[in-house]
Amino acid sequence: MTAATLGGTLGDGVHRLPLRVYYEDTDFSGFVYHASYLRFMERGRTELLRSLAGDQSDLHRDARGLVFVVRKMTLDFLKAARMDDLLDVLTWSSELRGASMHLSQEVRRDGQTLTRADVVVACVRDGRAIRLPDSIRRSLTRAISEPG
Repeated sequence: MTAATLGGTLGDGVHRLPLRVYYEDTDFSGFVYHASYLRFMERGRTELLRSLAGDQSDLHRDARGLVFVVRKMTLDFLKAARMDDLLDVLTWSSELRGASMHLSQEVRRDGQTLTRADVVVACVRDGRAIRLPDSIRRSLTRAISEPG
């Protein structure tokens, strides 16, 4: 398995990250604990950015301290996942603004949406919002759109 394989795939306007549900992701009932979906989606956003701009640690260093922070997130829990389920985390851009990316995400099992989120991610340096770097803006515009 390569690093590229671990990072999922980008195509058809959406980034897809496969993952398996482990015991640590569940609560006492055997269902995925609600906060685990946040971690799954964070991995999806991270791998999307890695596929477009490389490692965030490199981006942080090369862009003099640039970081991405979640400013707002709206979640809709539709169905539960269980231990050992194979899931796909889908991430796509729904809007780009000056200093923010509006992303949509879904966690799916066998094509069925379990959890849906709308996320606003801000680009920040030294605690202040800054314009998204043009390279990331171009990559998102070119690679990501509403999924089919």
